[in-house]
Amino acid sequence: MEWRLRNKKMERNSKVKEYVLDTSIVIKWFSEYDEDDLQKALDLRHKILEGRCFVVVPDLLFYELSNALRYNPHFTAGDVTEAVTAVTDMGFDVKGIENETVERAVEIAFQYSVSVYDAYFLALSRKERKPFVTADYRFYEKVKKLKNIVRLSHLD
Repeated sequence: MEWRLRNKKMERNSKVKEYVLDTSIVIKWFSEYDEDDLQKALDLRHKILEGRCFVVVPDLLFYELSNALRYNPHFTAGDVTEAVTAVTDMGFDVKGIENETVERAVEIAFQYSVSVYDAYFLALSRKERKPFVTADYRFYEKVKKLKNIVRLSHLD
Protein backbone atom coordinates (compact mmCIF):
# COMPACT_ATOMS: atom_id res chain seq x y z
CA MET A 1 0.00 0.00 0.00
CA GLU A 2 1.18 3.53 -0.74
CA TRP A 3 0.71 4.80 2.81
CA ARG A 4 3.67 2.91 4.20
CA LEU A 5 6.03 5.26 5.96
CA ARG A 6 9.75 5.09 5.80
CA ASN A 7 11.62 4.67 9.04
CA LYS A 8 13.44 7.78 10.11
CA LYS A 9 14.12 9.13 13.55
CA MET A 10 13.40 12.80 14.07
CA GLU A 11 16.29 15.07 14.92
CA ARG A 12 15.58 18.22 16.89
CA ASN A 13 17.11 21.60 16.28
CA SER A 14 16.15 25.14 17.28
CA LYS A 15 14.04 25.71 14.15
CA VAL A 16 11.91 22.60 14.60
CA LYS A 17 8.25 23.17 15.42
CA GLU A 18 6.96 21.07 18.30
CA TYR A 19 3.42 19.74 18.66
CA VAL A 20 1.22 17.28 20.46
CA LEU A 21 -0.85 15.49 17.81
CA ASP A 22 -4.09 13.66 18.29
CA THR A 23 -4.98 10.38 16.66
CA SER A 24 -7.35 11.99 14.15
CA ILE A 25 -4.36 13.34 12.24
CA VAL A 26 -2.36 10.11 12.22
CA ILE A 27 -5.39 8.15 10.98
CA LYS A 28 -5.55 10.44 7.95
CA TRP A 29 -2.04 9.32 6.95
CA PHE A 30 -3.51 5.94 6.13
CA SER A 31 -6.51 7.19 4.20
CA GLU A 32 -6.78 6.43 0.52
CA TYR A 33 -9.89 8.53 0.10
CA ASP A 34 -10.67 12.20 -0.37
CA GLU A 35 -10.93 13.10 3.29
CA ASP A 36 -11.09 16.62 4.75
CA ASP A 37 -7.62 18.08 5.30
CA LEU A 38 -5.92 14.96 3.94
CA GLN A 39 -3.26 16.99 2.14
CA LYS A 40 -2.56 19.03 5.29
CA ALA A 41 -2.10 15.80 7.23
CA LEU A 42 0.24 14.38 4.59
CA ASP A 43 2.24 17.64 4.50
CA LEU A 44 2.63 17.48 8.27
CA ARG A 45 3.79 13.86 8.06
CA HIS A 46 6.36 14.91 5.46
CA LYS A 47 7.67 17.67 7.76
CA ILE A 48 7.93 15.18 10.61
CA LEU A 49 9.86 12.70 8.47
CA GLU A 50 12.21 15.47 7.34
CA GLY A 51 12.84 16.44 10.95
CA ARG A 52 11.18 19.86 10.65
CA CYS A 53 8.57 18.98 13.30
CA PHE A 54 8.95 17.23 16.63
CA VAL A 55 5.94 15.37 17.98
CA VAL A 56 4.93 14.35 21.48
CA VAL A 57 2.08 11.87 21.90
CA PRO A 58 0.66 9.74 24.68
CA ASP A 59 1.02 5.99 24.22
CA LEU A 60 -2.78 6.02 23.98
CA LEU A 61 -2.38 7.17 20.35
CA PHE A 62 -1.14 3.74 19.29
CA TYR A 63 -4.15 1.95 20.79
CA GLU A 64 -6.59 4.38 19.21
CA LEU A 65 -4.81 4.13 15.85
CA SER A 66 -4.78 0.33 15.98
CA ASN A 67 -8.46 0.22 16.81
CA ALA A 68 -9.48 2.71 14.10
CA LEU A 69 -7.51 0.87 11.42
CA ARG A 70 -8.79 -2.49 12.66
CA TYR A 71 -12.31 -1.37 11.69
CA ASN A 72 -11.22 -0.10 8.27
CA PRO A 73 -12.53 -2.74 5.83
CA HIS A 74 -9.52 -2.21 3.55
CA PHE A 75 -7.01 -3.25 6.22
CA THR A 76 -5.89 -6.72 7.18
CA ALA A 77 -4.42 -7.59 10.56
CA GLY A 78 -0.99 -7.41 8.95
CA ASP A 79 -1.72 -3.97 7.52
CA VAL A 80 -2.74 -2.66 10.93
CA THR A 81 0.41 -4.04 12.55
CA GLU A 82 2.59 -2.59 9.79
CA ALA A 83 0.92 0.82 10.02
CA VAL A 84 1.36 1.03 13.79
CA THR A 85 4.98 -0.09 13.50
CA ALA A 86 5.61 2.59 10.86
CA VAL A 87 4.23 5.28 13.16
CA THR A 88 6.20 3.92 16.11
CA ASP A 89 9.36 4.08 13.99
CA MET A 90 8.82 7.79 13.28
CA GLY A 91 10.49 8.57 16.60
CA PHE A 92 7.77 10.45 18.41
CA ASP A 93 8.39 11.32 22.03
CA VAL A 94 5.88 8.85 23.48
CA LYS A 95 4.67 9.58 26.99
CA GLY A 96 3.27 6.92 29.29
CA ILE A 97 0.41 7.53 31.64
CA GLU A 98 1.00 10.08 34.39
CA ASN A 99 -1.37 10.71 37.29
CA GLU A 100 -1.13 14.49 36.98
CA THR A 101 -2.06 14.36 33.28
CA VAL A 102 -4.94 11.96 33.95
CA GLU A 103 -6.23 14.28 36.66
CA ARG A 104 -6.14 17.25 34.30
CA ALA A 105 -7.74 15.20 31.49
CA VAL A 106 -10.62 14.23 33.77
CA GLU A 107 -11.10 17.87 34.73
CA ILE A 108 -11.18 18.92 31.06
CA ALA A 109 -13.54 16.06 30.20
CA PHE A 110 -16.07 17.11 32.85
CA GLN A 111 -15.72 20.83 32.20
CA TYR A 112 -16.14 20.59 28.41
CA SER A 113 -18.29 17.45 28.10
CA VAL A 114 -15.71 15.49 26.12
CA SER A 115 -14.21 12.02 26.48
CA VAL A 116 -11.28 11.51 28.81
CA TYR A 117 -9.47 9.87 25.87
CA ASP A 118 -9.61 13.08 23.83
CA ALA A 119 -8.98 15.29 26.86
CA TYR A 120 -5.80 13.34 27.67
CA PHE A 121 -4.09 14.59 24.49
CA LEU A 122 -5.03 18.16 25.36
CA ALA A 123 -3.90 17.78 28.96
CA LEU A 124 -0.58 16.39 27.73
CA SER A 125 -0.10 19.36 25.42
CA ARG A 126 -0.70 21.73 28.30
CA LYS A 127 1.78 19.84 30.50
CA GLU A 128 4.39 19.81 27.72
CA ARG A 129 3.66 23.46 26.78
CA LYS A 130 3.33 22.53 23.13
CA PRO A 131 0.48 23.37 20.75
CA PHE A 132 -2.17 20.67 20.44
CA VAL A 133 -3.04 19.93 16.81
CA THR A 134 -6.30 18.17 15.99
CA ALA A 135 -8.41 17.24 13.01
CA ASP A 136 -11.34 16.37 15.26
CA TYR A 137 -13.28 19.59 14.77
CA ARG A 138 -16.22 18.59 16.97
CA PHE A 139 -13.78 18.20 19.83
CA TYR A 140 -12.08 21.46 18.87
CA GLU A 141 -15.38 23.35 18.99
CA LYS A 142 -16.00 22.13 22.53
CA VAL A 143 -12.57 23.10 23.90
CA LYS A 144 -11.54 26.03 21.70
CA LYS A 145 -11.73 28.43 24.67
CA LEU A 146 -8.55 26.84 25.92
CA LYS A 147 -5.36 28.27 24.49
CA ASN A 148 -2.80 26.66 22.21
CA ILE A 149 -5.17 24.42 20.26
CA VAL A 150 -4.70 24.37 16.50
CA ARG A 151 -7.05 22.98 13.89
CA LEU A 152 -5.12 20.92 11.34
CA SER A 153 -6.72 23.06 8.62
CA HIS A 154 -5.03 26.15 10.14
CA LEU A 155 -1.58 24.66 10.59
CA ASP A 156 1.25 26.34 8.65
